[in-house]
Amino acid sequence: MSELASEPLTSARIGVITFPGTLDDADAARAVRYAGAEPVALWHGDADLRGVDAVVVPGGFSYGDYLRAGAIARFAPVMTSVIEAARGGLPVLGICNGFQILCEAGLLPGALLRNGGLHFVCRDQPLRVERTSTAWTTAFADGATVVIPVKNMDGRFTAARSTVDELEAEGRVVFRYTGSNPNGSLNDIAGISSADGRIVGLMPHPEHAIDPLTGPSADGLGLFRSVLGAVVSA
Repeated sequence: MSELASEPLTSARIGVITFPGTLDDADAARAVRYAGAEPVALWHGDADLRGVDAVVVPGGFSYGDYLRAGAIARFAPVMTSVIEAARGGLPVLGICNGFQILCEAGLLPGALLRNGGLHFVCRDQPLRVERTSTAWTTAFADGATVVIPVKNMDGRFTAARSTVDELEAEGRVVFRYTGSNPNGSLNDIAGISSADGRIVGLMPHPEHAIDPLTGPSADGLGLFRSVLGAVVSA
Protein backbone atom coordinates (compact mmCIF):
# COMPACT_ATOMS: atom_id res chain seq x y z
CA MET A 1 0.00 0.00 0.00
CA SER A 2 1.68 3.20 -1.11
CA GLU A 3 -1.11 5.76 -0.86
CA LEU A 4 -2.82 7.17 2.20
CA ALA A 5 -6.58 6.85 2.30
CA SER A 6 -8.07 10.34 1.92
CA GLU A 7 -10.92 9.42 4.26
CA PRO A 8 -11.12 6.81 7.05
CA LEU A 9 -12.39 3.46 5.81
CA THR A 10 -14.06 2.75 9.15
CA SER A 11 -15.62 4.81 11.91
CA ALA A 12 -12.88 3.75 14.34
CA ARG A 13 -11.01 6.57 16.08
CA ILE A 14 -7.58 5.71 17.48
CA GLY A 15 -5.84 8.09 19.84
CA VAL A 16 -2.11 8.76 19.55
CA ILE A 17 -0.47 10.38 22.57
CA THR A 18 2.20 13.07 22.39
CA PHE A 19 4.50 13.65 25.36
CA PRO A 20 7.41 16.11 25.48
CA GLY A 21 10.15 14.12 23.76
CA THR A 22 7.85 11.87 21.73
CA LEU A 23 9.35 11.21 18.29
CA ASP A 24 7.04 8.78 16.56
CA ASP A 25 3.56 10.16 17.11
CA ALA A 26 3.25 11.42 13.51
CA ASP A 27 4.38 8.03 12.20
CA ALA A 28 1.87 6.24 14.42
CA ALA A 29 -0.93 8.55 13.22
CA ARG A 30 0.10 7.83 9.64
CA ALA A 31 -0.09 4.09 10.31
CA VAL A 32 -3.58 4.54 11.75
CA ARG A 33 -4.64 6.34 8.55
CA TYR A 34 -3.06 3.63 6.40
CA ALA A 35 -5.10 1.03 8.29
CA GLY A 36 -8.29 2.94 7.52
CA ALA A 37 -9.09 4.58 10.85
CA GLU A 38 -9.10 8.17 12.06
CA PRO A 39 -6.09 9.19 14.18
CA VAL A 40 -6.94 11.44 17.10
CA ALA A 41 -4.18 13.53 18.71
CA LEU A 42 -4.03 13.21 22.50
CA TRP A 43 -1.89 15.60 24.57
CA HIS A 44 0.02 14.41 27.64
CA GLY A 45 -1.34 17.20 29.83
CA ASP A 46 -5.00 16.60 28.95
CA ALA A 47 -6.88 13.77 30.65
CA ASP A 48 -9.65 13.76 28.01
CA LEU A 49 -9.36 10.72 25.70
CA ARG A 50 -11.88 12.32 23.34
CA GLY A 51 -14.01 9.21 23.00
CA VAL A 52 -11.42 7.15 21.12
CA ASP A 53 -11.84 3.43 20.49
CA ALA A 54 -8.19 2.55 21.14
CA VAL A 55 -4.94 4.26 22.12
CA VAL A 56 -1.38 4.10 20.81
CA VAL A 57 1.39 5.14 23.19
CA PRO A 58 4.19 5.82 20.67
CA GLY A 59 7.96 5.75 20.82
CA GLY A 60 10.47 8.46 21.63
CA PHE A 61 12.04 9.80 24.79
CA SER A 62 9.12 11.04 26.87
CA TYR A 63 10.22 13.75 29.32
CA GLY A 64 13.78 13.14 28.14
CA ASP A 65 13.87 9.69 29.80
CA TYR A 66 14.73 11.44 33.08
CA LEU A 67 14.84 9.13 36.12
CA ARG A 68 14.37 6.17 33.73
CA ALA A 69 12.52 5.58 30.48
CA GLY A 70 8.76 6.05 30.94
CA ALA A 71 8.94 6.79 34.66
CA ILE A 72 7.62 10.37 34.45
CA ALA A 73 5.22 9.83 31.56
CA ARG A 74 3.41 7.23 33.61
CA PHE A 75 2.11 10.08 35.82
CA ALA A 76 0.92 12.35 32.99
CA PRO A 77 -2.78 13.31 33.17
CA VAL A 78 -3.50 11.48 29.93
CA MET A 79 -2.06 8.27 31.36
CA THR A 80 -4.37 8.44 34.37
CA SER A 81 -7.25 8.18 31.92
CA VAL A 82 -5.52 5.54 29.78
CA ILE A 83 -4.88 3.33 32.81
CA GLU A 84 -8.50 3.55 33.90
CA ALA A 85 -9.84 2.95 30.38
CA ALA A 86 -7.41 0.09 29.71
CA ARG A 87 -8.51 -1.68 32.85
CA GLY A 88 -12.05 -1.32 31.50
CA GLY A 89 -11.13 -3.02 28.22
CA LEU A 90 -9.88 -0.20 25.95
CA PRO A 91 -7.28 -1.60 23.51
CA VAL A 92 -3.88 0.01 24.10
CA LEU A 93 -0.66 -0.44 22.12
CA GLY A 94 2.68 0.67 23.56
CA ILE A 95 5.57 0.95 21.11
CA CYS A 96 9.19 1.17 22.37
CA ASN A 97 9.00 4.07 24.86
CA GLY A 98 5.27 3.36 24.95
CA PHE A 99 6.04 -0.19 26.06
CA GLN A 100 8.27 1.21 28.79
CA ILE A 101 5.47 3.53 29.90
CA LEU A 102 2.91 0.70 30.05
CA CYS A 103 5.28 -1.32 32.23
CA GLU A 104 5.88 1.68 34.50
CA ALA A 105 2.11 2.16 34.72
CA GLY A 106 1.55 -1.43 35.81
CA LEU A 107 -0.55 -2.28 32.75
CA LEU A 108 2.09 -4.80 31.67
CA PRO A 109 4.56 -6.72 33.85
CA GLY A 110 8.33 -6.48 33.83
CA ALA A 111 10.68 -3.67 32.91
CA LEU A 112 12.84 -2.53 29.99
CA LEU A 113 16.49 -2.09 30.97
CA ARG A 114 19.64 -0.86 29.22
CA ASN A 115 20.55 -3.06 26.26
CA GLY A 116 22.84 -5.94 27.07
CA GLY A 117 25.60 -4.58 24.83
CA LEU A 118 25.22 -1.05 26.27
CA HIS A 119 24.76 0.35 22.76
CA PHE A 120 21.85 1.94 20.95
CA VAL A 121 20.55 -0.61 18.43
CA CYS A 122 18.88 0.41 15.16
CA ARG A 123 18.21 -2.24 12.52
CA ASP A 124 15.55 -4.19 10.66
CA GLN A 125 14.62 -7.07 12.93
CA PRO A 126 12.84 -10.36 12.14
CA LEU A 127 10.20 -11.33 14.68
CA ARG A 128 8.06 -14.41 15.11
CA VAL A 129 4.38 -13.82 15.84
CA GLU A 130 3.64 -15.95 18.89
CA ARG A 131 0.04 -14.95 19.64
CA THR A 132 -2.65 -13.92 17.18
CA SER A 133 -5.60 -13.64 19.56
CA THR A 134 -4.81 -10.19 20.95
CA ALA A 135 -6.67 -7.07 19.88
CA TRP A 136 -3.57 -6.02 17.93
CA THR A 137 -2.50 -9.26 16.21
CA THR A 138 -5.52 -10.98 14.67
CA ALA A 139 -4.39 -10.02 11.16
CA PHE A 140 -1.29 -12.23 11.46
CA ALA A 141 -0.88 -15.96 10.99
CA ASP A 142 0.36 -18.05 13.91
CA GLY A 143 4.11 -18.44 13.75
CA ALA A 144 4.52 -15.91 10.94
CA THR A 145 7.85 -14.15 10.56
CA VAL A 146 7.67 -10.38 10.12
CA VAL A 147 10.40 -7.79 9.64
CA ILE A 148 10.01 -4.62 11.71
CA PRO A 149 12.64 -1.99 12.62
CA VAL A 150 13.98 -1.87 16.14
CA LYS A 151 15.67 1.21 17.61
CA ASN A 152 16.32 1.43 21.31
CA MET A 153 18.83 1.90 24.08
CA ASP A 154 16.70 0.54 26.91
CA GLY A 155 14.99 -2.39 25.22
CA ARG A 156 16.07 -5.38 27.29
CA PHE A 157 12.90 -6.95 28.67
CA THR A 158 13.38 -8.38 32.13
CA ALA A 159 11.15 -9.69 34.89
CA ALA A 160 11.25 -12.15 37.74
CA ARG A 161 11.67 -15.69 36.46
CA SER A 162 8.24 -16.56 37.88
CA THR A 163 6.71 -13.71 35.85
CA VAL A 164 8.44 -14.81 32.65
CA ASP A 165 7.30 -18.39 33.24
CA GLU A 166 3.76 -17.12 33.75
CA LEU A 167 3.85 -15.09 30.53
CA GLU A 168 5.07 -18.14 28.63
CA ALA A 169 2.55 -20.51 30.20
CA GLU A 170 -0.38 -18.17 29.53
CA GLY A 171 0.66 -17.49 25.91
CA ARG A 172 1.22 -13.80 26.60
CA VAL A 173 4.47 -13.51 24.66
CA VAL A 174 3.17 -11.87 21.49
CA PHE A 175 6.38 -11.31 19.50
CA ARG A 176 9.78 -12.95 19.83
CA TYR A 177 13.10 -11.94 18.29
CA THR A 178 14.44 -14.44 15.78
CA GLY A 179 17.95 -14.63 14.43
CA SER A 180 20.00 -12.61 16.91
CA ASN A 181 18.60 -10.92 19.98
CA PRO A 182 19.26 -7.15 19.63
CA ASN A 183 19.19 -6.21 23.31
CA GLY A 184 19.46 -9.29 25.53
CA SER A 185 15.75 -9.56 26.38
CA LEU A 186 14.89 -12.64 28.42
CA ASN A 187 13.58 -15.52 26.30
CA ASP A 188 14.07 -13.32 23.21
CA ILE A 189 10.86 -11.50 24.16
CA ALA A 190 10.05 -8.57 21.85
CA GLY A 191 6.45 -7.98 22.93
CA ILE A 192 3.90 -9.13 25.50
CA SER A 193 0.22 -8.70 26.25
CA SER A 194 -2.13 -8.34 29.16
CA ALA A 195 -4.06 -11.43 30.22
CA ASP A 196 -7.11 -10.38 28.19
CA GLY A 197 -5.06 -9.50 25.10
CA ARG A 198 -6.39 -5.94 24.92
CA ILE A 199 -3.06 -4.34 25.92
CA VAL A 200 0.11 -5.06 23.92
CA GLY A 201 3.60 -3.64 24.27
CA LEU A 202 6.53 -4.24 21.94
CA MET A 203 9.96 -2.71 21.44
CA PRO A 204 10.17 -2.84 17.60
CA HIS A 205 8.39 -0.10 15.65
CA PRO A 206 5.48 -1.35 13.50
CA GLU A 207 4.64 2.23 12.48
CA HIS A 208 7.92 2.25 10.52
CA ALA A 209 6.93 -0.85 8.57
CA ILE A 210 3.67 0.03 6.87
CA ASP A 211 4.86 0.56 3.29
CA PRO A 212 7.82 -1.06 1.46
CA LEU A 213 8.55 2.36 -0.03
CA THR A 214 9.59 3.75 3.35
CA GLY A 215 10.37 0.67 5.43
CA PRO A 216 11.67 -2.87 5.19
CA SER A 217 8.15 -4.25 4.75
CA ALA A 218 4.48 -3.51 5.32
CA ASP A 219 4.35 -6.11 8.10
CA GLY A 220 3.73 -3.57 10.85
CA LEU A 221 0.43 -2.53 9.31
CA GLY A 222 -1.08 -5.76 10.63
CA LEU A 223 -1.16 -4.40 14.18
CA PHE A 224 -3.16 -1.34 13.18
CA ARG A 225 -5.53 -3.32 10.97
CA SER A 226 -6.06 -5.91 13.69
CA VAL A 227 -7.41 -3.44 16.22
CA LEU A 228 -10.08 -2.23 13.78
CA GLY A 229 -11.74 -5.62 14.00
CA ALA A 230 -11.49 -5.54 17.78
CA VAL A 231 -13.20 -2.16 18.13
CA VAL A 232 -15.83 -2.77 15.45
CA SER A 233 -16.89 -6.04 17.08
CA ALA A 234 -16.84 -4.64 20.61
